[in-house]
Amino acid sequence: MSAIKINNIKPKVGGIVHVNKAHLCDPDVVEAIHLALEERCVLVFPQINLTDQEQLAFTDALGERVNYTKKAPGSDVPAKDIYKITLNKNINKEPDYVLGTFWWHVDGVTMDVPLPKSTLLTARTLSSAGGATEFANLYAAYEMLPAEEKQALEGLKVIHHTEASVRPVFATTPPARIARYREMGPPMERPLVWTHEDGRKSLLVGTHADGIVGMPGPHGRALLCRLQQWAAQPDFVYTHHWMVGDLVFWNNHGSMHRVVPYTDEKRSMHRTTIASKSRPGRVAPAEEVARILEPII
Repeated sequence: MSAIKINNIKPKVGGIVHVNKAHLCDPDVVEAIHLALEERCVLVFPQINLTDQEQLAFTDALGERVNYTKKAPGSDVPAKDIYKITLNKNINKEPDYVLGTFWWHVDGVTMDVPLPKSTLLTARTLSSAGGATEFANLYAAYEMLPAEEKQALEGLKVIHHTEASVRPVFATTPPARIARYREMGPPMERPLVWTHEDGRKSLLVGTHADGIVGMPGPHGRALLCRLQQWAAQPDFVYTHHWMVGDLVFWNNHGSMHRVVPYTDEKRSMHRTTIASKSRPGRVAPAEEVARILEPII
């Protein structure tokens, strides 16, 4: 009898994993989880109640661990490579980045690093209202596009940067904040249609996508907005309503996610991340970034 059972949540996204946590790191269980993640994009382990050390051990069994937010508030927890996501002012005095997760995004896409392959998130303390997390399958979103639109999108390059990802947080972004975001790293140029090593294709979109190379800024943003809305339609999206102890594991290469807004500072989620060697795109040329950010008068 298999130690693991995985049930589909929706036809195009999501799976619920039934497994005793004592078997999480068994090789056959790890293999089944990897295969399911590629197909389902997001897997839920209901109330499995992992400790930090158990989550780290499971992360290591799944792949090479990486912590790309070591300098961010919330990283100074006793367990190395655990990142605590919270609005608690005693832990996080710079809430911009957590508030920015209210909008669709792909982790690490604004940084000049290999894009993290996947993410594990455990619910420790929940908010009294809001706080659900939505996941959109970007493989399915691409696959379901009309053939002529796929052809039109092929080869387009997109500018992603931190300033764009946090822009919706503010009515008017303070100049000091803009300067800080720009110091964090250069804008990145990424393919709009990402062809993965296995030949599958996905869209690569999110609020951090701020323009298309070769298009006027407004035209590129309008196209990106339409594609983001397409990818976020109900058929491609799973919304997870958290219970304490839930673990959710998602494919960061094939999905985007966002959290339903909340204000409760007690909400606390513990994140670990799995590395990859995939670096789609390059640092964006400065002249292209300037052109996209230049206002049209």
